[in-house]
Amino acid sequence: MSLLKIHHYPDPVLKQKAAPVTTFDVGLRQLAGDMLETMYAAPGVGLAAPQVGISRRLIVLDCSAKDGERQPLVAVNPEIVAREGECCEEEGCLSVPEYYARVPRSEAVRVRFQDLDGVSREIEANGLWAICFQHEIDHLDGILFVDRLSPLKRGMFRKKYQKIIEQRQEQL
Repeated sequence: MSLLKIHHYPDPVLKQKAAPVTTFDVGLRQLAGDMLETMYAAPGVGLAAPQVGISRRLIVLDCSAKDGERQPLVAVNPEIVAREGECCEEEGCLSVPEYYARVPRSEAVRVRFQDLDGVSREIEANGLWAICFQHEIDHLDGILFVDRLSPLKRGMFRKKYQKIIEQRQEQL
């Protein structure tokens, strides 16, 4: 296993719609394992392949308690097939470091995906798991959580994030 480079906003790979996964092989398993290792090291609760520069429909998640047993989930070609309720929680993103905002989402979702063997699965998710699924699947469609903000808040984000980028460059 190895750590992968996480691409940051405004990298163009983050705006591309990811291609479906059609080959379920050792390479896919290696990528999923590397993505999990990268996500845990970051640390984060979800990671999509485009965030590591690979435009494929693959996500990894683990929303278990920090002090509890890990519960990694790998979803290939995930899609939301049902939504229920509304919530608006603060989100962050490994590709948009140091920025957080409240994002409107569905409270519960039903997600259909394939596992690493290509077997179709469907699960119901709510709470943090539902938010994480929606956030990561958005990445597969070239959507960042800041794209879901109001135009006013998106404008504020761009100004604030530019300052964050400038501060980071000054520290180098």
